[in-house]
Amino acid sequence: METRDRKVLITGSTGFIGRLLIRRLLDEGHSLRCLVRREAAGIPDGPEIVRGDLLQPLTLGPVLEGVDTAYYLVHSMSGGRAGFKRRDREAAENFVAAAEKSGVRRVIYLGGLGEAGDDLSEHLKSRLEVADILRSGTFLTTFLRAAVIIGAGGASFEMIKALVERLPVMITPRWVSTRCQPIAVDDVIAYLAGCLMDDRTAGKTFDIGGPEVLTYREMMERFGRIKGRNLFILSVPVLTPRLSSYWVGLITPVPPSVSMPLIEGLNNEVICRDSALREILPLRLTPFDEAVHKALANNRFPGADKQDKMS
Repeated sequence: METRDRKVLITGSTGFIGRLLIRRLLDEGHSLRCLVRREAAGIPDGPEIVRGDLLQPLTLGPVLEGVDTAYYLVHSMSGGRAGFKRRDREAAENFVAAAEKSGVRRVIYLGGLGEAGDDLSEHLKSRLEVADILRSGTFLTTFLRAAVIIGAGGASFEMIKALVERLPVMITPRWVSTRCQPIAVDDVIAYLAGCLMDDRTAGKTFDIGGPEVLTYREMMERFGRIKGRNLFILSVPVLTPRLSSYWVGLITPVPPSVSMPLIEGLNNEVICRDSALREILPLRLTPFDEAVHKALANNRFPGADKQDKMS
């Protein structure tokens, strides 16, 4: 069977990454099935739409029947801070059980960068736990680890954009000096699609990032220059990431249930430790300023409250 003839399942299909990936895979001629809980908002015409819920295991049999490869693009932060780790764990366990029963061959998972020994935030710990659960399955799991994704509608991008546009003076904690390796959303989509077509990526973990390592201060300052705004960023040691997450939640359009865990993770350095995937899938990686320009040109905020819901 040709790769493009195999049934591909997209979970998180109404989210920021899911919708872009669907368009890419449709353009490449793949046979797609999209999992939704309720409405198929934003999904282009073409894929098969199935309804189910990863937190309700009895709904998953028809979802995974006949699927060769599944993309796992969901997390449950937007369902509320309380219990999101438990919901993430249960969803992943339910998915693994159903995928094994249905004979799924491959899973491709987009998670976050971060090392288990780095005193990770609850959000990053949960992302790594989900990876471990998926890799415990009998199928082959490809785990792509990304940091900040630069693209219109992405929670991290929308937070940075709102801070730059609305706060010419920022009093921030020490996380502004944390190093990060941001990546353009188009490059993330290219890697996700490329892994589907290349079985050399099956069963492996890869770090993915853009061509530059920047601090959060540098990202905001460069974003400000692109927007024609002068920023004054004052770093103070007494302001913790948790405290700063409260005013970020007031300033940005991203729901606090999503923005607060992300802000609390900014103490963790998230840079690529290897470039193995670039040897398999050689891409021209998009520089930060170019990625911001493109995101601003396409800017719209479709709803971060939708992009991360469990599907």
